[in-house]
Formats: sequence, structure tokens, C-alpha cells
Amino acid sequence: MNANKYVNKLLKNLNTLSLNPIKCLATAATGQKTQPKKTCLYDFHLSHNGKIVDFAGWLMPVQYKDLSIQESHIHTRNKCSIFDVSHMMQTKVYGKDRYKYIESLIVSDIAGLKSDLGTLTVFTNSNGGIIDDLIVSNTSNNYLYIVSNAGCADKDFAHLKQTEQEFKSKGMDVTLEKIEDRGLLALQGPLMHQILQECVKFDLKKFPFMNTTESKVFDIENCRITRCGYTGEDGVEISVPINRTAELAERLLALQNGQVCKLAGLGARDTLRLEAGLCLYGNDIDDTTTPVEAGLAWTIHKRRRLERNFPGADIILNQLKEKPKKRRVGLKLLSNAGPSARQHMKIFDLNGESEIGEITSGCQSPLLKQNISMGYVSTNLAQPGTRVLVDIRKKKYEAEVVKLPFVPTNYYQI
Repeated sequence: MNANKYVNKLLKNLNTLSLNPIKCLATAATGQKTQPKKTCLYDFHLSHNGKIVDFAGWLMPVQYKDLSIQESHIHTRNKCSIFDVSHMMQTKVYGKDRYKYIESLIVSDIAGLKSDLGTLTVFTNSNGGIIDDLIVSNTSNNYLYIVSNAGCADKDFAHLKQTEQEFKSKGMDVTLEKIEDRGLLALQGPLMHQILQECVKFDLKKFPFMNTTESKVFDIENCRITRCGYTGEDGVEISVPINRTAELAERLLALQNGQVCKLAGLGARDTLRLEAGLCLYGNDIDDTTTPVEAGLAWTIHKRRRLERNFPGADIILNQLKEKPKKRRVGLKLLSNAGPSARQHMKIFDLNGESEIGEITSGCQSPLLKQNISMGYVSTNLAQPGTRVLVDIRKKKYEAEVVKLPFVPTNYYQI
């Protein structure tokens, strides 16, 4: 199969998603040699009939043969699915100055986090743009545990490393460690709790959303479990020694006669996160969008706002006061007869004369059976209930601005 046919086939497999594989596959079309990376579960995916694509430079399953993307999506909402997220970058930060270090790069209050608790936050640049989104956990093991996006791993680590060197040059105590010897599994869905409780000794009822702990899972030592995920459902991410990651996945799949846990790929992961109103870096947020524009102002703690000492603080805080020119919104097409809105499609006012924004992600919701999308529009047209037009394949379709998320989230709280 020549390069162009290869690209077209994979694009066809992905045509129901808001995932944009074009950047990942561009080198295939030009004939340039690429060496995409493999997670520790690559052979495991092949053995389970995973359909592999190149995503952010990694060979990852977009779906598995036993379930369509839509079926996998619904299974996750109703029961439980396992996702390989080992491509995500995991790092640790040690040292007595670790809080000052990480807070010099992000907008959140990490020093004020309770022990063994994490938070979503963002790296920002001097213009207030988002370099990446990440989860930072304040562990009781005297280090910060960070999980950040695979597609941003190189720039994130360079950013972290440069700041580490700057801090050390000033005599400050901070040490950065990139974790290379661990896989990462996401177990997501309303039945996650009963599945995982069979494998761990601690009480999951006392372990709410964004808590983190080190624990044995089955007989596998030194696992880090964090109650979080990217689907809007209750779930955990389990960091596990790399040589036992496939074993853990197999054993989870086998629980309860294999009727509860199923494998899920990038396809369902994308539609699930879109229903939950969660951002995909490179689509919905990037270094030209600020946390305020993206609807992530809640990540900026009161103390950090008062101190004004994070990158881009003046621009970001001014937007909080004066309102930004654009905002991220949810959109529902009023007709489901037509195609879904996709990234980069233009949004117009109801008269169809003035361009007011752009779609960043879109799909047909497997749960709602509606065409949903996210995008940025002028702030004066960002209120729920506002009607707009979306240009899809040179035809304008009416849509309504709606409050995010599209589907209520089910994060576990005590």
C-alpha cells in the first residue's frame, strides 16, 4: 500500500472523530521516514485486535475489533473501560523548593493542596497562552507527581528542565525526575469502583475525586492510583511498573467473567471527553488561548491571583476583570440530519454575515444522538441560548450555544 492510500485509509477510520490525525500522518504522505513510539502495551493491543494509528507520534489503538467506537463509548458510560494512556508523560519533582518551582510555571495553588491530593492546572506563557494542561498531585512521599500530554512531552520537559536549572543556579533545592519505567492505565466508568475494589486493600469509598495514593494492585507493588480521568465518569489512572502493565490490564479484563471491563481506544476517549466538555490540547486550547478564554479560570486560585506571580498574570487577570474578546462554548446543531461540525469550521452570527468564531472539536454524540461541538465565539455571543450558524462544507447550519458539559459528569465525591 502506498503512502497516500495508507493515509486515506486511516483518515477514513477516523472520520467520525474530532481527533486530527493529519499532523501525525503528514510524513507518511510525503514519504519521509518516521519512527513513531510504542507504549509498553503495543504488543498487547495487537493481540487484542486493536486498530493502530499514529497519534501524537505514538502508535495507539483507535478502537478494538470487538466494539465499534460508538459501542465502546456507550459501554464506558454504562460499565467500565480500560484505556492505555502510557504515552502520557509522568514526572516527579523533589526538593524543599518544589512548590515555588512548580508555581513559577502554572496558575494553581500547589503549596496549599492537602497531602495526596491533585488538581488540573495549566502551564502558561508570558502572553497568558496555555503551553499545556496537566495534573499536579501533592503526594505524601515528599514529591510532586505530574502527568502531562504526550504530544507536548518534549516541550514540557524542556520547559521544566530549564526552570529547574534556573532555580538551582540560585541555590534553590529542586530536582526533576522524568519517569521512564512505568506504564499508565485509565480505568473509567460507573462500575470502576466495584472492579478496582476487588484488587486493592484500601476503601475506595473514602477515596474521592483527585485523591492519589501508592498501593498494591492485586500483587503488583508500587502502583500509584489517582482518582481522575478524561471521560467525565468515575475512574482512576494507575501508574504501574512497566514490566507488569500488560499483566495488570489482562487481570482487570478477566474480573467478573470479563463482562464488565472492555478495552477502549482513542476514538471513544475523544467522544467521551467531548461529551464531558473537556479540552484536547492542540484543538480546544493552545499557546494562543488563555485560561479565561478557555473557561479554565477556576484553575487560578485566589492566592495566585493576589500574588500575580505566574507567567502572563497581568494579561490573564485583566481578562478576569474586563472579560476576554472570545470564549470557549458548547454548540448543538439544531438539525441532526447533516454532518457534524469539525475543527477549523467557521462560526457566523445568525444573519450569516459576520464571522464570530471557529469550531475546535466536534462529533455526533453517541449518547445524545446529537451533533455537538466546542469552539470559540465572540464573548457577546457566548451566552447559552444564543443562535449562530456553522459553515459545514460550504453550507450553513443553525446551532445553539449551550452550557458545558453536554453530559453531566459523575466524578466521585464524598
